[in-house]
Amino acid sequence: MGAMKDAKLSRKCITPRQAAFAKAMRLNMTIPERKLWKALRWRVPLAGTHFRRQVSIGPYIADFCSYGANLIVEVDGNQHGTDGAREQDAVRTAFMQTQGYRVLRFSNQDVMLHIDMVLDTIAASLAPTPFPSPRGGGETKGNHG
Repeated sequence: MGAMKDAKLSRKCITPRQAAFAKAMRLNMTIPERKLWKALRWRVPLAGTHFRRQVSIGPYIADFCSYGANLIVEVDGNQHGTDGAREQDAVRTAFMQTQGYRVLRFSNQDVMLHIDMVLDTIAASLAPTPFPSPRGGGETKGNHG
């Protein structure tokens, strides 16, 4: 519960500079980001999964975020392949997870060449989680007593 409260607070604590930067990023999306954005809007229209693009989460801007599903999708270009960038990505991902989000990362190449696999992975992450488990009855979260 605390993480969700923090997540909601982080949306309200956006500086004007950060809001302007996020807007600029929305206007200048990379080709892979545009491709995924179009696919998210038209090919993953599940209830409660509305995605927003270039969303401020604390000090970071996530490429795509579904507040309803607590899911962030990041599209990583070649600059994310260095050791330093991977370390920064790990810190960024850890922060977003403390805010109650799950984070999926895909390379530009995955988005451009394997969009169906990317969408299948995202859709699988959006599916309701069985509670307690499929072997134990298969009730979905929220429907258990």
